[in-house]
Amino acid sequence: MGFGDVWISWIMMCVSSVNYSVLMNYDRVGPIISGRGLRQGDPLSPYLFILVAEGLTSLIHQVVGRGDVHGARICRGAPEVSHILFADDCFLFCRASVVEVNQLMSILHTYELAS
Repeated sequence: MGFGDVWISWIMMCVSSVNYSVLMNYDRVGPIISGRGLRQGDPLSPYLFILVAEGLTSLIHQVVGRGDVHGARICRGAPEVSHILFADDCFLFCRASVVEVNQLMSILHTYELAS
């Protein structure tokens, strides 16, 4: 997506600098350094999801724009929907053909490698 190294380091600092303290008999024990990522419910989580999901959306828009994948329509004249992203869910829509499914599998593989 073309983010600069400095910007990436800022985001990684926000994500990886989480640590905890515990009070035991009124004494602070810690710091306890977390092993991975953001805490559940962290206010940064939705923004991080949007940034990461934008990469997947971009890949899907490329193949839809070329006509390699076709989304679903709820009725005639309605816009075509190729994917829906919500919370930690991702719904992908395409025609029931091996060619289109293989295109989506290729996109997911590319996205996996970038993650």
